[in-house]
This record gives sequence, structure tokens and C-alpha cells, in this order.
Amino acid sequence: MANFGELVLVIGDQHIPNRANFIPEKFRRMLVPNKMQHIICTGNVGSKEQYNELRQLAPNVHVVAGDCECAEDSSQFADSKVVQVGEFRIGLIHGHQVLPYGDHVALASIRRKLNVDILVSGHTHRNEVVEHEGFYHINPGSITGAYSPLQENVIPSFILLAVQGANVVCYVYELVDGELEVSKTEFSKQMSM
Repeated sequence: MANFGELVLVIGDQHIPNRANFIPEKFRRMLVPNKMQHIICTGNVGSKEQYNELRQLAPNVHVVAGDCECAEDSSQFADSKVVQVGEFRIGLIHGHQVLPYGDHVALASIRRKLNVDILVSGHTHRNEVVEHEGFYHINPGSITGAYSPLQENVIPSFILLAVQGANVVCYVYELVDGELEVSKTEFSKQMSM
């Protein structure tokens, strides 16, 4: 069996049960407990039950507050978080703090403030893996495809990072017209001069 390094599930904007009823079955079958070492979630989990389900999947679960958290969970999560995986410092925010939403210049400002190599954000319900100023901005989209006033025809998606030291293989999983599509991006940490 291949060694993928540390596996990190990157998800967000589930909105269960308010805007979506469930994670699509094709995704759910892939979410096997203890295959991933970390879960990074951009918030808007939806309910305490959904949060507990995340905790069953991996030993390290990192969640930030979204703009639509249920009242029982709203104070449990911070607005931002920094996680070390391999040689990467990964910053995590929901994304509603960034104006305009998803703007890479604004995201870069937050990335610099958090002093991270990768910034993960959500809120737009649109997945992206973007290199900006030599660093990466990652948005997992919405794993449920939950409705968003910002995005028509939300495509359910999530991201899996395979981190080996200073290298990352980033897999984007999308459910397009009921079919699973996967794309891959690879990148390495910049070395200081």
C-alpha cells in the first residue's frame, strides 16, 4: 500500500440540517474513520450531531466558527486557527470576514497576519486551489452542495491533502451531475533564502 503521508480532510459549509439534509452517499462512502489524521473544517457545520460525526472520522478535528453556526455550537469555535501538518503551517478561517468574499488579495492579508503557508477558507461554497504570491489559498466548497445566496448551482465538493514533509498533493473531489470527478494539484513549501 502506498504511503500518502498525513492525510487531511478539508471540508466546510455542510449546513446540515438547515440548508442540506445529508452528505451525498458517494462522498459518505469515502469518509472512512481513522484513514485521515486531520479534519480541517471551515465552519457552518450545522449541528452538534454533525460535529460529533466529524470527531468519529479522525483523531485531530479543527473547526472554526462560520457565520451560520447553530446556537449550541456558536461559542465553541474560534474565528481563526493555525494547525501544523508536516512542514506546513495551515491557517483556517470561515471566510465571511474577507471582503470581497473569496478575494485573494484580502485572503493574502489574512495569510500574512496568521503567518501560514496555506490558508483554508470557505463561505463562498465554491472550491478553489489557488497559488497566490507563492503561497496557497484553498477553499473546499460545500461538501453537501448546500444552497448559497453567493453561488448559483453549488457543486458538492471537498478536498483531501496528502502532506509528506514539505510536499502536498491536493485532491479536489466534486460531484458533477451525480458523477464523481477528481482533480489533482501538487505543490511544495517555499524554502527561505
